Amino acid sequence: MERVDAIVIGAGAVGLAVGRALAQAGHETIVLEAETAIGQGVSSRNSEVIHAGLYYAPGSLKARLCVRGKEMLYALCESHGVEHRNCGKLVVANSAQEAEALKALAARAATNGVAVQWLDAGEARALEPALRCTAALLSPSTGIVDSHGLMLALQGDLERAGGMVALASRVDGAVLGARGEPHVLRLADGSEIAAGIVVNSASLHACQLARRFDGLAAEHVPEPSYAKGNYYALTGRSPFSRLVYPAPADAWLGVHLTLDLGGQARFGPDLQWLDVDSPEAIDYTVDPRRADGFYAEVRRYWPELPDGVLAPSYSGVRPKIHRPDQPAPDFRIDGPERHGVGGLVNLFGIESPGLTSAMAIGELVAQRVAQA
Repeated sequence: MERVDAIVIGAGAVGLAVGRALAQAGHETIVLEAETAIGQGVSSRNSEVIHAGLYYAPGSLKARLCVRGKEMLYALCESHGVEHRNCGKLVVANSAQEAEALKALAARAATNGVAVQWLDAGEARALEPALRCTAALLSPSTGIVDSHGLMLALQGDLERAGGMVALASRVDGAVLGARGEPHVLRLADGSEIAAGIVVNSASLHACQLARRFDGLAAEHVPEPSYAKGNYYALTGRSPFSRLVYPAPADAWLGVHLTLDLGGQARFGPDLQWLDVDSPEAIDYTVDPRRADGFYAEVRRYWPELPDGVLAPSYSGVRPKIHRPDQPAPDFRIDGPERHGVGGLVNLFGIESPGLTSAMAIGELVAQRVAQA
């Protein structure tokens, strides 16, 4: 049986970043990916936004890893020539209640160490003449990135450090070693591979896979839920050069306007909880009728949005570990200190800002492995 130092399951942005960090720390590392190419899951179905770190509870993993990951991501894009744009974002209010929400958001951003600028209506319109608002927060460190280019850069660094990605290598389960023994992973083709370090970064599949780890108590595996986000593309030229988000009202951040690197505007994602019990049952089709509800929301900050210009684009699904009636939890980066299994790290609930946080997650995993 082949044995390596470290195995990462899942070659999305987070898995590749973890594999890169482990390889650069000197571990012989293989990233196992079920699909025939990298980044075919959650990483290929997101808004490609580089988040600033405004929204997350101070001191939480999401707050700390987003802010740190943002710095690392911009640095990697500059050093590796990954296409990106530090375009900035406006979070806008159109009522007194929303203005209060912006003030709370500004205070949270300051606690998280994220710079924002308060704008009155005139100052906001000076930046974006098509915008309607009573006040806005400018987040200058928000940006957009070519997510596939980012993943190729992470893979390149992984391979330069002696690691590798093994495609079409689906993991069916594992027998976890005890008292310093290696963990043995079973692959769908019947082969086995052993490693002292195993990182489960299987995203939508992480909870189901962890249930098939012989030696991990069931109490340490959360119940997965799936929430679909639909995106609609704007037909024609966008009048905006920055991202635009409404003031946050709840766990969902509202219908926001994002841009791709070509300047094309899209709206979304919305929040559609799915009644499915496995990722294989997910239907990624975007229903054109759901766009009907977008128009009124968008016209609150862009009154001149024409009728009939939103076309179905794509959808993504968030790997949630809570139900709709529960508050959103923090990222779960479960190491031996939580479940008692040496060398095992499970990544659960790595939804937004997972792409932005990817390199910081990799850094944290490598640090915890070194301390174990």
